[in-house]
Amino acid sequence: MFQSLPNSVLQMGMIFLSIVIEALPFVLLGCLISGTLHVFLTPERVRRFLPKNKFASVVVGCVMGVFFPSCECGIVPIVNQFVKKGVPTHTAFAFMLTAPIVNPIVIFSTYIAFGDTWRYAALRVLGAVIVALVVGNWLAYFNKKSILKSAPQNDLVTIPEQGELADVTLMATEDIQAEPLLAESTADVTVTATCSVTHAHHGGFLHQIEHVLRHSLDEFFDTGRYLMIGALIASGMQTFLPTATLLTLGSSKLLAILVMLVLALVMSLCSEADAFIGSSLLSLFGTAPVVAFLVFGPMVDIKNLLMMKRYFNGKFILKLVGLILIVVTGYALVV
Repeated sequence: MFQSLPNSVLQMGMIFLSIVIEALPFVLLGCLISGTLHVFLTPERVRRFLPKNKFASVVVGCVMGVFFPSCECGIVPIVNQFVKKGVPTHTAFAFMLTAPIVNPIVIFSTYIAFGDTWRYAALRVLGAVIVALVVGNWLAYFNKKSILKSAPQNDLVTIPEQGELADVTLMATEDIQAEPLLAESTADVTVTATCSVTHAHHGGFLHQIEHVLRHSLDEFFDTGRYLMIGALIASGMQTFLPTATLLTLGSSKLLAILVMLVLALVMSLCSEADAFIGSSLLSLFGTAPVVAFLVFGPMVDIKNLLMMKRYFNGKFILKLVGLILIVVTGYALVV
């Protein structure tokens, strides 16, 4: 059956499967981390952990990836959960931009890919930190608008999980009987509900683990569809975009950098593997464009953009990508 299909369609299918197979484990890991943060990370713990100074908070976000590594395929759900839990956006996005690059696995793979030399690994890490500092400080001091697609709503009433005990206190501006609550009423009533959920002594931790897994599963299927669409678009562009033509455009340093940025966007590789592709293009393009490829790819690719679109405001994403593009290009020009 497949033999009757054109070679281009078969090639596109192979690229699509390779992207999905490569990315799915990291997306699943990211969703599991997101579920764990959802259950165990509280705003109080965030406030105790992060410094008050905004710049210092950005720096903390930049170095968190060393101790909390994540591939860019699964970083977006984690960042979304950070923001929902009260982590400042400048810290969360500094982490998002650096974690896929400064983590030890990616540093070592870059070292191996470029012939056991630390030069390109160091240039890559330095570039990621510079971009994260610029973006983080922009978010801290200049961007005043909400970045979330829809502002998180604080539910007035939290329905307890099955098997949990809850004490619900209702305070109203007028006396409310139990029966009228079930009937339609035109009276203006303000109800403030405070739910304090007390887990049963036995099985409390098991309930939390169940909640983690349930949230992770929902997040995985919700985010996974954007991964599939992104992988399909990326595979189509890799198949039908004239890559050979792009490779002949590297006549000047700036043009070569822009070409490599386009390739990083189109190829949508995981940060654990892109260094080997970058090293194969080194003789054709030179150091600066390849460094731009290594820094830009883990920050901006098709599948990542679609997953970001799921959570964050479209105008904010455009500004973010534009700022990353400018900073990466400027950094590559001076390398």
